[in-house]
Amino acid sequence: MASIVYDANMATQPDKKLTDQLRQAIDDSGLTRYQIAKETGIDESAMAKFYNGHRGLSMKALNALGECLQLTITMRRKPSKSKGS
Repeated sequence: MASIVYDANMATQPDKKLTDQLRQAIDDSGLTRYQIAKETGIDESAMAKFYNGHRGLSMKALNALGECLQLTITMRRKPSKSKGS
């Protein structure tokens, strides 16, 4: 299995959606989508549809993807917009 290095810069891009970050992690993994599908048990067509932005993945599939790619998810809220600004 390839070692995954998470690009900390991805987390600092506030406008980048979680799905875009997951696609980037897939690209950066060095694994093919076929390999990821086999390792996670995610159907290949579901993986392709997710990767191409045509559908989402179940929570179970997202958990398997995160485990496979050795991802650590850090959640934070966007700063609220103040009414006086």
